[in-house]
Amino acid sequence: MYIYNSLTRKKEKFVPLHEGKAGIYACGPTVYNYFHIGNARPFITFDVLRRQLEREGYDVTFVQNFTDIDDKMIRRANEEGITVRELGERFISEYWKDAKALGIRPATVHPKATEHISEIIALISRLIENGHAYAVASGDVYYRVSAFPGYGKLSGQRSEERETGASERLNVETDKESPEDFALWKAQKPGEPAWDSPWGPGRPGWHIECSAMSMKYLGETFDIHCGGKDLLFPHHENEIAQSEGATGMPYVRYWMHNGFINVDNQKMSKSLNNFFTVRDISKEYDLEAVRLFMLSSHYRSPINFSRNLIEAANASLNRLYTARDHLLFCANNGEDREMNDQETAFAGRIAEYEKRFDDAMDDDLNTADALGAVFELVRDANTTVTEHTSRSAAKAALDSLHALCGVLGFLTKETEEIPEEIAAILKEREEARKKKDWKKSDELRDTLKAAGYIVEDSKQGQKIRKNV
Repeated sequence: MYIYNSLTRKKEKFVPLHEGKAGIYACGPTVYNYFHIGNARPFITFDVLRRQLEREGYDVTFVQNFTDIDDKMIRRANEEGITVRELGERFISEYWKDAKALGIRPATVHPKATEHISEIIALISRLIENGHAYAVASGDVYYRVSAFPGYGKLSGQRSEERETGASERLNVETDKESPEDFALWKAQKPGEPAWDSPWGPGRPGWHIECSAMSMKYLGETFDIHCGGKDLLFPHHENEIAQSEGATGMPYVRYWMHNGFINVDNQKMSKSLNNFFTVRDISKEYDLEAVRLFMLSSHYRSPINFSRNLIEAANASLNRLYTARDHLLFCANNGEDREMNDQETAFAGRIAEYEKRFDDAMDDDLNTADALGAVFELVRDANTTVTEHTSRSAAKAALDSLHALCGVLGFLTKETEEIPEEIAAILKEREEARKKKDWKKSDELRDTLKAAGYIVEDSKQGQKIRKNV
């Protein structure tokens, strides 16, 4: 696999630190609200990265954190009159609901910042000891950016281009050595949760949390760190400075960042009233279609979210389910014999589609081209596989479709049991067809469609499926 490394700004062959293993850290949500579609893109993208590496035989350790202590969390918890912990637990629970609906698998580890305070304090202490950080009279601790000559190597920003205070944009600090220095530990303010530390009660800064958690579970140097492009500076830049400042070793070998999402060709913004949570979207659309929409473009490219595009993605998803159900029907009801020459040639084409899929995925996770290979397999299967095809040929196509869609996270819904009232309409339609009452047959087809079911006719009988 070749990966575009944000650090070197070029595609590089993925060579893991430990043969046969891959360690990935993905920045997770700050759990003060439902996550929005901008958050959903990296969650989906790097879930697929993990799945493809597993397909290629890697033993993947995938770490995605929960930021459960943060200025926004404190503000909202105070507004609601609850503790920050209660707020975090609530929205972690809500995260799991939306993540499941989007087909996002749980990570190997989901560390919470508040459960790693001892590791965070130890890392800050290490930075103070080697001159990369300093405490001030207020009880705050800051990272000394001037002590790390490599600062800016990820974002490419020069000192004079950086925003004053980096992560403290809203507060002009007076006790920092330099405006660029950023907070590692924040002294407790009235009404804030706090933990004891050598510098007094307080809480960690955002950036140090990810350094401490990633290195605990993946080591001081690990393979891949990923997240949205918006995290490149200052968050990921600061992670590098903290981690390498403490260890003197390279922190991450490959950095991956996905592009932004626009809504109806405008930047997503609450002020423009085009800011959507995944929970909002789930009220209108199947989130599996949202996943397909996200993967229809290369992850580094900007993507435009619109209802028309989601509806197009839903139509494409329907094609996948139709193909699956057709192949499942033929695998169960086809001819019980060995493959003939035509079917053997088809099996050879299946292998070509799989190779094209893997080649696309290995080219910096090109899911758009990989999807193209999947739909070529579908197109071929739809014309080649019939009820007269051997079961083994139909099963070969079905297994391939499941394998490729499994990497992309599609076809997660099982064939549902048909409700009695729907089965009764289907039986009535079968009787109408036997009597060649085509008018009634069409009317009953429309009735089924209105109830959310699609029926198809074959020589083996009627095939019905729920419209996704």
